[in-house]
Formats: sequence, C-alpha cells, structure tokens
Amino acid sequence: MTALLSEETRARDEIARIGASIFSRGLTFGSTGNISVRLSDGSLLMTPTNACLGELEPARLSRFTAEGVHVDGDKPTKEAFLHRCMYCARADAGAVVHLHSTHSVAVSILADVDPADVLPPLTAYYVMRVGTLPLVRYFPPGDARLAEAVGEEAGRHHAVLLANHGPVVAGKTLREAQYAVEELEETARLFLMLDGRRVRPLTADQVAELRRR
Repeated sequence: MTALLSEETRARDEIARIGASIFSRGLTFGSTGNISVRLSDGSLLMTPTNACLGELEPARLSRFTAEGVHVDGDKPTKEAFLHRCMYCARADAGAVVHLHSTHSVAVSILADVDPADVLPPLTAYYVMRVGTLPLVRYFPPGDARLAEAVGEEAGRHHAVLLANHGPVVAGKTLREAQYAVEELEETARLFLMLDGRRVRPLTADQVAELRRR
C-alpha cells in the first residue's frame, strides 16, 4: 500500500508538471485538453472537468477505479471515455494525453486528408513516435458514438486524430505520450507550412526500416 501511495503521489505531481509545460508552450489553451495516468493497480488519475492544464492542483485530480468508477477528486472531464477507450484497447498504455493543439486541429478539419493515415512521414521522429495516424470521424464531445469510433482504432494505433477536435495519444509512460503528441503537433505544423509546395517525405522502405528498429 505504501508503494502504491508513493507511486500515486509521483504521478499526481508529474501530471501537474507536464500539464503546466504543455500549457505554457501554447499546445493547449483555456480549459481544453486532458491528461491521465494508469497506476500499477489499474486505477486512473485524470485531469478534471474545466481544469486549466497550466494550473492543476495534484490533490484535486479525478481518481477512477480500474473498472472506471469515479471515486475521488474533482468532477471528471466529459472526455474521460477517450482515455478509458485507449486503456481498454492497449494493455501497454500507462498514460494518455488529449489536446486541442492548433495545428493538429487544423489538419483534422482539412477535407482532402487520407482518413486512414492523416499525415505523411515527413520526419523519422514522427514515424517512430506516432506512426500511422487515423482520422476518427466527427461526433460531438461526450457522445457515446465517439467512444465507439475511438475504440475501433485504439487497438491498432496508439495515436488517433479526432475530426474537428484534436489528437488522443497513448504511451507506456506519461513522458512518452507527451513527446508523441508534441511530435504530432510539430509535424502537423510542418505539413501546413509546406502546403502547396513539392515535398520529399520518407519512402516506404525508409519507413519500414524505422519500424524494424
């Protein structure tokens, strides 16, 4: 029990610290975005509803049982199901980050992207940290159909892009999820900057080599 309490304390502090970093660099704004961590007993810590990631109080984070029942902390975000979908589908997921990051959202609104893989492999780090990025069709925030749509993709992809909404990214650790969602946002920014210009993305062979590594 003591070890679990120590793990939970560290996770609470890390969520607040990474939330502040994400917010201070303009990767989300207002009360948008949410972060969660799965503890070793399967329980979840999650940023609550209407919380600014730049002003999180570790003691007020929402806590859920392994079965998804809210048992402690402030009222949970209505997007908690996005996190649970990832955890249910991915046994390796230790954390999930969902943002409304500007460039990723902009790409999610474009009419002519490939819904099976939204962004091209512009850099090696994008391939290694994100990989294939499917576009999840639009549903209103909190809609149960969005949970079903995310669940359909989560088993095959640790990162998805919600149409007209933003990215949801899982990682083995919170730091890994943070780096992946930041790589996704930076690649979306590059993609928009290069719009209309001829580009030289990585070839299929180069992508395959990265994945083998």
